[in-house]
Amino acid sequence: MSGPRTTINFGLDRFSGFYLWALAILVFGVWKPHLFLTQATLHSVASSQAIGAMLAIAVLVPLAAGAFDLSIGATINLSAIMVAWLQSAHHWNMWPAMLVAVATTFLVGVVNGFIVVKLRINSFIATLGMATVVAAVQTIVSGNSQPLPPTAAAWNNLTQRTVGGFQIVVLYLVVVAIFFWWLLEHTPAGRYIHATGGNQEAARLAGVRVNYWTWTTLIISATVSGIAGVLYSSLSGPSLSFGATLLLPAFAAAFLGSTQLKPGRFNVWGTMLAVYVLATGVKGLQLITGVQWLNDMFNGVALIVAVGFAVWRQRSAASRRRTTAGQDVHDAEATNEQAEVAGASTG
Repeated sequence: MSGPRTTINFGLDRFSGFYLWALAILVFGVWKPHLFLTQATLHSVASSQAIGAMLAIAVLVPLAAGAFDLSIGATINLSAIMVAWLQSAHHWNMWPAMLVAVATTFLVGVVNGFIVVKLRINSFIATLGMATVVAAVQTIVSGNSQPLPPTAAAWNNLTQRTVGGFQIVVLYLVVVAIFFWWLLEHTPAGRYIHATGGNQEAARLAGVRVNYWTWTTLIISATVSGIAGVLYSSLSGPSLSFGATLLLPAFAAAFLGSTQLKPGRFNVWGTMLAVYVLATGVKGLQLITGVQWLNDMFNGVALIVAVGFAVWRQRSAASRRRTTAGQDVHDAEATNEQAEVAGASTG
């Protein structure tokens, strides 16, 4: 006898991002095939979004635990400036400079966790305030002047060496995405993080160390941001203000990703899909119109739509649960009435 067949649901509720991505490729490919359907466009979109996708993963981890980290833009900026400043102004070797930059962002995460967990300040407010503190530290470090980019070949090759036609920074993204997919979906730590984000009180009653996991996710977020900052500095050179431009796209991708593959749950592959769906749409429109402000508009609209859709799904699920619970109560009452009637008839 053969076992039950497993069917895969390819409905819009899970895979709308894939259908939208395919539609965008089809439309822009037919409209501007000589510009859009090229290896240069493929490689450009893949590499240009790698750092932003890493930052989206950094955002995703605390969101899965029910916390916001709005300091990631300032944190990635600090890391990028510090790693370049240590090498160009103080002639440090590349590896110690990278280690110090990432360690500094690790400390940012520790402080974020302390403020949120120990001082019990809302994560939204705490990390928003921390963003300004980190920006001030960056100004102290850099003197508000952009450091010169390091010129060592090893520094440039860190992200710009090509593998299969793609810059190696894309491979780094794949490694990071696989690691956090495994962590969040296939380890006890991931289950604890999602339980914390789902219902803190229920998780606490079940024995989950809610404060510990909230603090840990904020440390992870800051550290991944620091790594992304180092890679950005190698790929594009240090910048005093690039981090702020990546904050909104990271949140847009994380929230839009929560509507894909595993609706209602922040997940890595849904986030990666969202990053490249948005990037493909922006790239196609830019090739057609030449307008540069489309990136900001696309990400802003995507964030509003994604959050709105996520809230709608939550309300719909809650409504279905209430309806099911009400129906169960009604059925139980009907069964009791029938039992009473049957008992009376027997008597």
